[in-house]
Amino acid sequence: MTEFHVRRARTNDVPKIIELVEPLVQRRILLGKERVDLYGAVQEFRVAEAPDGRLVGAGALHVMWEDLGEVRTLAVDDAWLGHGVGHALLAALEQEARELGLSRLFCLTFETGFFGRHGFVDMGSETVDPSVYAELVRSNDEGVAEFLDLARVKQNTLGNTRMLKHL
Repeated sequence: MTEFHVRRARTNDVPKIIELVEPLVQRRILLGKERVDLYGAVQEFRVAEAPDGRLVGAGALHVMWEDLGEVRTLAVDDAWLGHGVGHALLAALEQEARELGLSRLFCLTFETGFFGRHGFVDMGSETVDPSVYAELVRSNDEGVAEFLDLARVKQNTLGNTRMLKHL
């Protein structure tokens, strides 16, 4: 069962990504995303594929600023937990971040143990330079609002931890 490979997502993976993340959305572990938004962001996703073609994991890297990216929608099929899928996906996303020139990765998560084992730390009240904040706050992107800890996303993110990793 430990055989899988990580690759870039394709548009025909979107329905499979939805199937993979929907149970986590129902359990309020992940925030739901509209199908149209997943198609629009498919180039941000990496997927873990089993030998039979089944998707067993997915995750996305979203660029937020010149040096900052967000790990989004990291999900692993329950049957594949503990087999390195999440680790492999996160490693692929971190490699992509480095290739893009990013030096920091952000995530909003309940899975603090997993991300902590991979070098992420609780951001606490860490803020960004005021000039950068002024630019970021203009964004309509929910991930940016989560990073900045804006009140408008609080109702969706209660209980989650904002974590950051320096690459």
